[in-house]
Amino acid sequence: MTPFLVALGGAAGSVLRYLTDRKVQQWRGSSFPFGTLTVNIAGSFVLGFLSGWLLHGAEPASVRALVAVGFCGGLTTFSTFGYETVRLFLEKTRRYAVVNVVATVLAGLLSGVLGLWLATAVFA
Repeated sequence: MTPFLVALGGAAGSVLRYLTDRKVQQWRGSSFPFGTLTVNIAGSFVLGFLSGWLLHGAEPASVRALVAVGFCGGLTTFSTFGYETVRLFLEKTRRYAVVNVVATVLAGLLSGVLGLWLATAVFA
């Protein structure tokens, strides 16, 4: 049953990542990868929230498989982040490449912490 939950969550996360990336990039109209940044920040928040839920003893294994491993695994993307950073660097937009790395790491960590704090406020 667990592999099915991972696959189901992963399918939903992957489709949402694709749609979000296209919509955000269309809206922003920039070579900067705002779509990937958006999904990585959102995924970090969800994982932070689930981690907070786990710390308070409430996260069932099925939720972890479906949401944390499947959905967030499909939604977030380190490989695309890496590719887009290299692409920005090679296209001579090195400043964008550096901003992408710094923004993704800092915003992802902050988003995860905010999710953790929210879960603590809800479940503590």
